[in-house]
Amino acid sequence: MSVPGAVPPGCSLPAYARDLIRMHDAVIAGGRPPLRPRDVVSRSWSRVIGLGLKADGLNARDWLSEDELARRRENSPLRDAVGDLKQVLGAMPHVLLVVTDADGVILWREGTPGVRRRADELGFFEGAEWTEERVGTNAIGTALAEAAPVELLAGEHFEQNQHPWYCTASPVHDPRTGELLGVIDVSGPALTLHPAIGALVETGRRLAEAQIWRWHQRRLDRLRQVGEPLLATGPALLVDDDGWVAAGAGVSVGDRIAAPSAGEPIAVPGLGACLPERLAEGWLIRPAGPDRRVTLDLDLTHTPLLTLQGGDTGWRRKVTRRHTEILVLLHRAGPAGLSAEALSRALYGDAEHVVTVRAEVSRLRRLLGALVDTRPYRLAEGVRMTVR
Repeated sequence: MSVPGAVPPGCSLPAYARDLIRMHDAVIAGGRPPLRPRDVVSRSWSRVIGLGLKADGLNARDWLSEDELARRRENSPLRDAVGDLKQVLGAMPHVLLVVTDADGVILWREGTPGVRRRADELGFFEGAEWTEERVGTNAIGTALAEAAPVELLAGEHFEQNQHPWYCTASPVHDPRTGELLGVIDVSGPALTLHPAIGALVETGRRLAEAQIWRWHQRRLDRLRQVGEPLLATGPALLVDDDGWVAAGAGVSVGDRIAAPSAGEPIAVPGLGACLPERLAEGWLIRPAGPDRRVTLDLDLTHTPLLTLQGGDTGWRRKVTRRHTEILVLLHRAGPAGLSAEALSRALYGDAEHVVTVRAEVSRLRRLLGALVDTRPYRLAEGVRMTVR
């Protein structure tokens, strides 16, 4: 995944920036522009105009309280990567490094005093929400809307007050689940845009995702050290709060089971119904009885309802429309299963939503864990499912 550049090869940056401003003014006025907006810009402007935002001046800004900002920073999975990102990206002259959460709220900002002062005039500071809905077409909000990296220059921004800027942004996803965590953005004066900025932002994205993966592995290592002696008692698993497997004995279930919860049975292929036992660093998962069969019943007659039965225990829960569709597709696919691309085509009509598909299946696996296999996606061997 790379950030597509906003400047065509061979173009003079100052001249092209002026052309983009003339293009913006002509399109907004309903005239004939000197050049056509790029597709990503055209789509964004259509969304923004539909929201009723104004192109001249600034639209109304919104920002969080200090307490809410502090809470979001503390809960952000990106917080441990911010220091490394500042070292890689934040020391560049004329550059503003911004890290947001998945809602487009700026959590961290780093840059020279002069660039920060200019950003303050736009409301481009910690705690501000930089979605398309709030501030129009901008790399952060448009990257969130497009679920893809975005680079914008000068008149490609919807608000005229943003025309003196460029911005380059890339969404950051949880490498374990595909869930969107936030956006890394580098912005600065339009005429200081360098061709390498997009590559640097992508380096920052990969750095952040690698840091999250290392943090995940360290947690599993600690759980393994604490709980491994307990596996000597028989077939069992050690898992973290999200169901990721640290170690196992007497059973092979892949990398993840359903997320444990105190007092609620979960079903694990090869173990059947299990009652999770809390450990300091995670959970010990052991069979609740001798019957290791697992069955699922998906009732579509009213609100979709999924019933799980493993031995003498089980549960019944409502499921979302999207998860219902996925379960029906996996049921029909049988043991052959479906690739992420095939599931994307079945759900969205094209193969361009693979990241979204992976995130949806990850959320489903938080409920069902290893009952849903990956590579390809399918119901695990031995799991019986009925749909009615």
